[in-house]
Amino acid sequence: MVEEVLEGVVESQGTWFAYLVLAVGAITLTYSVEKLISYLTRAAMGLGVSIFALAIVFTGIEFDDTVVALVFGAGELEQVALGTALGTALAITGITLAVAAIYKPFPVDVPRDYLALLGISPLVLVPFVFVDPLTLGHGLVLVVIFTLLFGYIVYREVQRDVPVFRDSEIAERIEADGGVPIDELAIEDVDSSTVLEEIPEDRYVAERSYEGVFWLGFAAVALLGIVAGAMLLEAGSEAIVESWGIEETVFGATVLTLVLTIENLLLTIEPVRRGIPEIGIGHVIGSVIFSVTANVGVITFVADVTIPRDVLLFHLPAVVVLTAVSAAFISSGRLRHRHGYVLLGLYVVYWLVSLLVLGGVPIPEAL
Repeated sequence: MVEEVLEGVVESQGTWFAYLVLAVGAITLTYSVEKLISYLTRAAMGLGVSIFALAIVFTGIEFDDTVVALVFGAGELEQVALGTALGTALAITGITLAVAAIYKPFPVDVPRDYLALLGISPLVLVPFVFVDPLTLGHGLVLVVIFTLLFGYIVYREVQRDVPVFRDSEIAERIEADGGVPIDELAIEDVDSSTVLEEIPEDRYVAERSYEGVFWLGFAAVALLGIVAGAMLLEAGSEAIVESWGIEETVFGATVLTLVLTIENLLLTIEPVRRGIPEIGIGHVIGSVIFSVTANVGVITFVADVTIPRDVLLFHLPAVVVLTAVSAAFISSGRLRHRHGYVLLGLYVVYWLVSLLVLGGVPIPEAL
């Protein structure tokens, strides 16, 4: 597989090459996220559909996490893959949503049924943690549950009579987060001039027939760039921290998750900065649902999974609490600084307990 070849090349070249790969991965990831946001916004305008629906499909499905799950599962490291799946669900709220709220408070108007799905989605895993081991059949059930939850949200978005753009000609009065017009927000909340700033691709696509379809194609290419950048980051980080002695599930849920979170941070904060928080919120909700259902399920495609006792007693309850708190904050209609600090504080507590109690502090042996 591509990841295995890449990791082998990085390891053979030494630590200096690992840092170079990390830098290239970060640049690729940042550039691709910028492009994806621009493309999704234009696709929504061209197709006349909800940008939330596009965001949850394009950014909610964690393709890079799926690759990680399959690679680690096939390599008999299914505990790392499981930890990464749970860790992503934790980090998407405890880090990405938290930092976005701290960086710039923003309004949200998400339907209550979406928030209900977000809040209860981690509970789907509860019956499965009592199964020993999780097999392909269980994994398929989790993937089906994910498909139903995602399908419901996309169907609802298609049915909702909420225009994404009020003026498709100038595209400066975009609906943010399912119904909050930008022109009704405070000036400090958003700079509408940055929503659809001109990009080179406009000269080739703008005002063509089926313009929205073309932008969806560009979005798919940008998504591939995000996956490639994430893979480079993972390969570099693996080479750097492979000598650290951390229990497998904890390593996946903490160190590896933090590397993967760089992508999620960009996909959440950048839309907020550019006045399209709808993409960021769609990414958060979609990623949490995906992580606790399909991402756990795909591990069983390559290996049976025995769920450790500490997942039931600590990791999964942490996911349930952070997700429920996040849903409550989003339901308030506006994410504020204090919401971000609470979420970040809860995540820090989880991280410290994971390392100090369950897995040990990750200090390189050379030190």
